[in-house]
Amino acid sequence: MDAIVEEGWRAFLEREFGTSDPPDERLIAEMVVDEPDKHPWRVVDAAYDRLTCPECGGRLSRGPAGCGPCDLANGFRYTAIEIDRPDVPPGNEHALRVNVAVTRRPSGVSASEVLLRRLSLPVLIEGGLPTRAQAQATKALANGGATEAELAAVIYREWGDH
Repeated sequence: MDAIVEEGWRAFLEREFGTSDPPDERLIAEMVVDEPDKHPWRVVDAAYDRLTCPECGGRLSRGPAGCGPCDLANGFRYTAIEIDRPDVPPGNEHALRVNVAVTRRPSGVSASEVLLRRLSLPVLIEGGLPTRAQAQATKALANGGATEAELAAVIYREWGDH
């Protein structure tokens, strides 16, 4: 999942600066997070990865729930732009973004929710998207104590049919 974000960052740098390895990458990251609503979400998430939280010392936006700067950055990440990829159903990019965000910052989210988001990533990356009913039924299974194997079977069997 980190590769999804990193690919977006490298493509952004190449497009905007003519190189995927500029000398002032941290400065570029600071500029991106100053205006998250002007950049695709993958670029914003990658920019946060390059900055350190002054409170918890981790990657900005990925620290524990309750870390003020990380909580704030985590909220701002959702102002970034979502662009659906070609040949995927509308809403797939949003689902992918949310699942990546939860998986990368599991603090404050239930273990069953994190598991469900992690298991969903491969199907979403491939362009699958559950219906609302499928997502709700799968979440009910997770909350009801379904095993990882049971959840994976449902997700891959029912959600991947796109």
